[in-house]
Amino acid sequence: MKSEKFSTDKARWQAVRESNADADGAFYYAVITTGVYCRPSCNAKLPNRDNVEYFTTCDDAESAGYRACRKCRPAATSKVVETEQKIIHACRIMEENESSIKLDELAAQVNLSPYHFHRLFKKIVGVTPKQYASRQQALRFFKNLKSSSSVTEAIYRAGYGSSGTAYDKKRDQLAMKPSVYRKGAEGVTITYGLATCFLGWVIVAATDRGICLIEFGDDPDTLPELVHTRFPNAQISKADSGFKTLLEEVVDFIESPKDTFQLPLDIQGTAFQQQVWTVLRQIKPGESMSYTEVAERIGKPKAVRAVASACASNKLAVAVPCHRVVSKTGKTGGYRWGTERKRRLLESEQDQS
Repeated sequence: MKSEKFSTDKARWQAVRESNADADGAFYYAVITTGVYCRPSCNAKLPNRDNVEYFTTCDDAESAGYRACRKCRPAATSKVVETEQKIIHACRIMEENESSIKLDELAAQVNLSPYHFHRLFKKIVGVTPKQYASRQQALRFFKNLKSSSSVTEAIYRAGYGSSGTAYDKKRDQLAMKPSVYRKGAEGVTITYGLATCFLGWVIVAATDRGICLIEFGDDPDTLPELVHTRFPNAQISKADSGFKTLLEEVVDFIESPKDTFQLPLDIQGTAFQQQVWTVLRQIKPGESMSYTEVAERIGKPKAVRAVASACASNKLAVAVPCHRVVSKTGKTGGYRWGTERKRRLLESEQDQS
């Protein structure tokens, strides 16, 4: 913990000398000759070490007769740190509870009013408490898929009341931040599995938060290299038998598609690609849309070529159904996994619709 790291006078003085912001909140230092107390990162003139004493809280410093520094405003900083700690505590509560917690109850556990708690949580975390809890539940669902004997079991183990709530497409997770994805998924662990379907071999790869890749191929020995190419700096390994349920769900969707893919996805791409892929996921099995229509749907009618490029960049075959986008003339058009596969996919979906 931070307080333990700066528990000695030697460590505290070193932090003051370096204006170490990491020490902020762990302690405060006061200067005897000026009667002022500061946070460690204050950029005021370095005092003589013999004139410095330390306090754990602002209240302790003020009780000793010191006044807050006007430059670094330690009292205000103390309140910020305290608030952040409360929000972090609320996050841990949601992570550890499988059942949902009402906003009023959660706010009470961290000693904040519901309105104030909701506003601060969104400001600090970036999402609402409800959205954060939903994400945590989706993570449990995906994790349970790897160890449960069926999807239904994974659903209820994650705390969902029904398959409908578990399959809400709003659950999709961005498992990797764009910056991490651009670095080749450095530090991310990815597992993969292989299976066969009516289109040949398929490889499915996933992080601990969602499926990040679905690709088709003719040779199972060459497919793992696609994962390494997509995520060159990730820790990649072949999955064990616990991946079987996940593979079966993907193959089942390929051969008997529903309106929406029902498992958490790690959808990574530019803002424009995300717009295109969102529209693609709205195209139902048995239906199709032209590249021009997709461009118009996202409000950029002149971006037809860019739409085609976004389709070609899709790394989640069928889950993001780029095969349902055809040329304006009605011809099949290109497909990164081969026009023959695209034709067979479209025909299969039309037959089942």
